[in-house]
Amino acid sequence: MTQDGSNKPSAPGEEKKPLIEYPTTYEFKVMGKLTDDSALGFAEHVRQLFKRKMGTEVSPDSIREQPSSKGNYISLSVAVFLLSEEQRRAIYEALHEDPRIVYYL
Repeated sequence: MTQDGSNKPSAPGEEKKPLIEYPTTYEFKVMGKLTDDSALGFAEHVRQLFKRKMGTEVSPDSIREQPSSKGNYISLSVAVFLLSEEQRRAIYEALHEDPRIVYYL
């Protein structure tokens, strides 16, 4: 199977189609530890991280929160409008470098 999901191999010189076509709405999953004072703080921290990397405001309505069943972690689903692959990669790099974030997809 090729990178674009088809079984047909790419012909030499044939341009590969990107897996994601931009601009697009993209959803990131971000998880962090949940403490008594961090639930709202973590969501705002992540929102500000996205704002810095995207250069635009991220609406609090675009973030859904879900605490873990035992209450130790919080998972955020962040839906944003991306303009390019570079923008998506920059956000993933920032998520990777942030010490408050324990897991991301």
